[in-house]
Amino acid sequence: MLQTMRSHDQYNTTFYGLDDRYRGIKGGRRVILIHPDDLKAVGYQHREVVDVISVFDGEERRANQFTLVEYPTARGCVAAYYPEANALVHRDLKARESNTPGFKAMMVRFVPSTGSERTTINHQIEVGVAA
Repeated sequence: MLQTMRSHDQYNTTFYGLDDRYRGIKGGRRVILIHPDDLKAVGYQHREVVDVISVFDGEERRANQFTLVEYPTARGCVAAYYPEANALVHRDLKARESNTPGFKAMMVRFVPSTGSERTTINHQIEVGVAA
């Protein structure tokens, strides 16, 4: 289950830097935060670059070249920054009561990245301890 989120220096969809001091991410925003046990269960490694696919009502959407980052998220849940992950949100996926877009609850899967910049992106992201 994917939720989208903001970084510490982001106001709505405008962000002012590539670092997120809240989560210890530096040098990039195309990341998927995933619990270490979930990462192992899906067969990928920390810092591996994947393409992310969401499916809703038979429609597939894809966002390419996201770096998987071990993070103490809730088991079964992953997180990514928006607007980078907006491509995964289906128009008809809405919350039951508020009727707002489903930015907090998208089922996703990962596939090996098909992009040519895989190694470059992988090395740009730094992960440290949040300040």
